[in-house]
Amino acid sequence: MGIEIAKQMLVINIFAFIMILILNITYFSKERVKKVEHKIFSYSLLSSLAVSFLGILFGFISLFFDEVNFLVILFAKLYSCSLIVNVFLFTVYVYAIGNKKMSNFDNYLKYSMFFIVIVGILLLLIPIDVKINDYVIEVGGALSKVCYFLYSFALFIQFILAIVNYKDLLTKKYIPLICLILFSIFFVILQSLFLNLNYLNSILGIIVSFLMYFTIENPDVKMIEQLNKARDEAVKANQAKTDFLSSMSHEIRTPLNAICGFSNSLLENDGVSSEAKDDVKNIIMASDTLLELVNGILDISKIEANKLEIIDSVYSFKKMYEELILLTKARIGEKPIDFRYNYDESIPEYLYGDGVRVKQIIINLLTNSAKYTKDGYIDFKIDSIKKDNIIRLIISVEDSGIGIKKESVDKLFTKFERLGVEKQTTTEGTGLGLAITKKLVEMMGGKIVVQSIYGKGSIFTISIDQKMLSEEELSKVKKENESEEKTNEIIDATGKSILVVDDNLLNLKVAERLLKVYKCNITFASSGSECLDKVSNNKYDLILLDDMMPRMSGTETLQKLKEIDSFNTPVVALTANAITGMREEYINRGFNDYLSKPIVKEDLNRVMKKYLKK
Repeated sequence: MGIEIAKQMLVINIFAFIMILILNITYFSKERVKKVEHKIFSYSLLSSLAVSFLGILFGFISLFFDEVNFLVILFAKLYSCSLIVNVFLFTVYVYAIGNKKMSNFDNYLKYSMFFIVIVGILLLLIPIDVKINDYVIEVGGALSKVCYFLYSFALFIQFILAIVNYKDLLTKKYIPLICLILFSIFFVILQSLFLNLNYLNSILGIIVSFLMYFTIENPDVKMIEQLNKARDEAVKANQAKTDFLSSMSHEIRTPLNAICGFSNSLLENDGVSSEAKDDVKNIIMASDTLLELVNGILDISKIEANKLEIIDSVYSFKKMYEELILLTKARIGEKPIDFRYNYDESIPEYLYGDGVRVKQIIINLLTNSAKYTKDGYIDFKIDSIKKDNIIRLIISVEDSGIGIKKESVDKLFTKFERLGVEKQTTTEGTGLGLAITKKLVEMMGGKIVVQSIYGKGSIFTISIDQKMLSEEELSKVKKENESEEKTNEIIDATGKSILVVDDNLLNLKVAERLLKVYKCNITFASSGSECLDKVSNNKYDLILLDDMMPRMSGTETLQKLKEIDSFNTPVVALTANAITGMREEYINRGFNDYLSKPIVKEDLNRVMKKYLKK
């Protein structure tokens, strides 16, 4: 019967050793957080490994030794001492987790470790009584009594520490302590009944070690917490940036609305001299440049927040191409540059894709060439490759500009990088255009390739796939566009009444200039409360309502308008807040439509036709 018990002890100790070995490898193979608990836990793990290993040796000794000799006594002493060292280390751990703010804990740990080592050495000198009875090793004598006393003393200290820190007793770090106390009482009762169950001591140490591992602030948990904290801070910073950009967009677009509105009005005025109109054109070009810079900053913000979307729809390739030519010619201005352009005439007039972003990509390349080319040429062409219903647009922009150094090509698409400014220090821009271009091309599943010789020029080549329409779809689109072109003229809104609400007087004047051509009755309000007063006493066919107003915002004003029982007037958000998703946001708030500042005539005309057409 004894040999069976000895074999069971050996198997259990081998299993225990494998488990604690895996725990040691797992813990020490990871980068550890430099905290006191981890230092103590490291020592505790190693001591538990030693206890488990000595437990295996005990098992082999019980099977292969019939008589007690020096080797048996030595292993018995080592085993007893390792148990005491293990429980003392745990006592130090319990003290550490209850004294987080204690200074000079490292020194305390050194003294504690020194004391534990000395105790261990002294224990080896105390005599021990070892017997081998029917393949089972029984340990007694002075050393056994001292070890039991020290073990009980350590448990008592741990119990006192638990009482002192009773407020923290329910936290996860005290789970190993509670379990140790409960298991120790249980194991002491078992060992008093069955003296041959000494191996339970090593099992207890392993259980406590595992509990410590899963309750200690281990590297994985700490890293996750740090990542979560960093993520929360990044979200807050990103939100702060979004709020700032939203505010900046509003503040810059508001005066731009006045500049663009009055400039376009002067350009259409027959009473203005041709020389003055040239000056007005320069003002418009400068305001367009400023608007381009604002849009670039907003776009890069959308990209970083992963809010930039590709929105596919049917668009006119031919119209886009013609607009690109006109915009580039205006950008080149009086520079002695030969602007050459052509496209594959087999490209269908209408394509399906994000035409707005395709246009933005190309205009960024053309604008870049116009900026960095003093004279010579800019060669712009679009070729195509068709396969099934997909057409691959191959867009090439070549120039004889300043070129790019070979070592600088990698920096080309980095935001806020402006290469070659040492040659052209007056070149305008923020260096965002190409960074945005690359991201847009990648989002559309395309590729961009750069070839450049410093001092001679560059070639940018982009390939983007777009869908071609079927004959039936193409015919339908043409009919819709023909119908739209017929109604593109300014509608006659005689007899219709419009209320324009804006706290900025310049914006009200701009709105008056833009709306004058519709021959409608225009009323103005400079605040939300004034708007409510006018609506209470008058009937309007359309309200253009600014959102960012003091005291009462446009959104708050709209909510109060909808509380009026008889109110059914369409309300259009007229705002300089033009960041991504604002159109959907305003419609969700209850607005019927959305117009951004500076007001684009085509957008205004669309709104007027939609809500005031007779």
